[in-house]
This record gives sequence, structure tokens and C-alpha cells, in this order.
Amino acid sequence: MKKTVVLGMSGGVDSSVAAILLKEQGYQVIGLFMRNWDSMLNNDILGNPDLKTHDICPQEEDYNDAVKVCEKLEIPLHRIDFVKEYWDYVFTYFLDELKQGRTPNPDIMCNKYIKFDMFVREAKKLGADYIATGHYARMQDGKLLRGVDQNKDQTYFLSQLSHEQLENVLFPVGDLEKVKVREIAEKYDLITAKKKDSTGICFIGERNFTKFLENYLPNQPGDVVEIESGKIIGKHIGLMYYTIGQRRGLNIGGSKDRMFVVGKDLKKNVLYISYGNTDYLISDSCIIDTVNLNVSLHPERCTAKFRYRQPDNEVELTYLDDGNILVSYPQGVKSVTPGQACVLYVDEQCIGGGIIKEVRKQGKKLWYL
Repeated sequence: MKKTVVLGMSGGVDSSVAAILLKEQGYQVIGLFMRNWDSMLNNDILGNPDLKTHDICPQEEDYNDAVKVCEKLEIPLHRIDFVKEYWDYVFTYFLDELKQGRTPNPDIMCNKYIKFDMFVREAKKLGADYIATGHYARMQDGKLLRGVDQNKDQTYFLSQLSHEQLENVLFPVGDLEKVKVREIAEKYDLITAKKKDSTGICFIGERNFTKFLENYLPNQPGDVVEIESGKIIGKHIGLMYYTIGQRRGLNIGGSKDRMFVVGKDLKKNVLYISYGNTDYLISDSCIIDTVNLNVSLHPERCTAKFRYRQPDNEVELTYLDDGNILVSYPQGVKSVTPGQACVLYVDEQCIGGGIIKEVRKQGKKLWYL
């Protein structure tokens, strides 16, 4: 009997080509479209009927594209709503992190709690032997490996998955370059062949980030301080709208000088900037919590990414008694940011990671972070 694969169909080119590859490999393929966000969010979930949440995410367009692809490939397509679950496990986390002045990555938590947890449960109801997604990653002998296309590798976003969650998972496009994926889609004349890749956070889509958050978190304007002199040079619109190292879109006090964000003081509601001294952006260690290792080995040395598509950094790991990890990088790294993921690698293998809790320099927590 053919093995059954339930494939997460997103309405994009990657999952479309994943379906083709799985069929070519002889699997019985079933598509499952996840609806994780409702632009007209149910008032019973939000408890606030006045929120302006219209036209946030073009999911209906994505669903229609998924329908057309599955019809063309003669694959059955099911649809499941995880709107409330997404709110409970991902969006609430996102808001809580912003309140703490951190820079969260909701896509990582979506993979952990929705795509590789609740999705799997639904897939099993459909008789799945395996689940599959369009992620650029590879599984080999139970190991999570980087995608062949280094520019598209998405293991960073899979770093919170446990070894158990990675069992019976297939990543069909992980062995391909993106250009090859589009060639296959064009060969099959799929509607998604030239579809633009989605960018940013799903529930915000093309909307203005600031306007979107105004619906959920009140703005708390405060002072912008030039860190070297201690002088107030303007006002910020709310610490949640800025991230460490940010240069563009600051619009602070009408200044045209080159400046960048170097820190935040949540208690004083102060945003710190510098006009060119990158020393404030450099740290040499950090502590990560929410630690997840998908392997039994606990290396003392490996490499780490502190942001998606960042080059690998050589690091040393110290395992702390509270379950957290001290990640040291004596060479110094710019813009390591609380709330972002620190993802660990041994050569091509992603062994997991954690969330950056505290950033340090010369053994001391940076006072402005």
C-alpha cells in the first residue's frame, strides 16, 4: 500500500512543488490548508468588538490558490481552522514579548505549537503516515539539516521542534534551489509558479506594523536619548516599534543624521540611539531560555545564528543549573537582541536553540538592554 502524506498547503509555490515531488515519489498525498488568522476576528475570542482588524491577511486568496493547485494535481484538499489556538499560543506570546520590550519571532512559535503539533493531530485523523511542509530544510537519519539553498534555509524557524516532533516529517523541497522549485511549478503550469513569496508576519501582511499594533497595545511615547551624551534628542512612539540595530524608519526629531538604535530602558521608557559608535551594539555572550535541543548530545562548541540569514558565529556553550544556556562568543557579535532566537548548529545539522533572555558584555548584563 502507498504511504499517506498529509501536506501543509499554504497556497504558495513551495508547498505546491512539494505536492508534485511527493506524488512523483509514489506517496498518496492529501492537502491540508490551515487558517490561523481571521481578519474579522470573532468577538468571542477577542472580547473586544471595536478592534480594527479588517483586511489583515489575504488568506482567502491563498486558500483559493491552494484549491486550484490541488485540483490540477488531483489531490484532495481539506481545510482546518486554528484561529483560537493561534491566538492562544502564538499571538498572545507575541504581544507579551512586545510588552517586555523584546523582539519576538512568532513564526518559530507557530511551527512549535500549530504546524508541528495541532496540524499533526489533524493529519493523523486523515490517516497520515507522514506529514510534509514546504520548508527549505532536510531530514536525514533523524537529523534536521539545513536546506540545500543556503539563502532560503529555514531551519532557523524549526529550532524549537523536539526530536519527537521531527519524526515522520518530510521536507520535499529541501534538496532544491529556489530557482529549481519555480521551474518545476512553471513546468506544471501552476498558478503559484510566479507568485510572490510571503514576507513579514502573517497576521500583519502588507499592513502598516504601527497601525496594526495600535489595535492591541496602547502607544507609550517617551524620550529618545543619545547614549554618549545623555541628551534627549526627540520622542519615540513606543519602545515596541524599535529593535536593536535598527537604522531605517526611525523618524526621530526630524534628524537626517545617520543614527541607529542601541538599547531600550523599559522602566524609564527610554530609547537609546547612537550616531555611529557600533561598540554599543557588540556583545560577547548571552543567556538563552526556552531551550530546546532535538539531539541527545550537548556540545561545548558549535555555531549559532542570532538572526535569520545571519552568518554562523563560533560559540561556546555553558549549560546552567536552571536549564538555560550561557552562549559565549569572545569575537563579539552585533545586535544580539532579547526575544530573538539563538539557533545552534553542528556543521549542517540544526540541533535546536533557545530564546535570547539577556545580553552581556565582559560578564555584565548590558544596562541599556
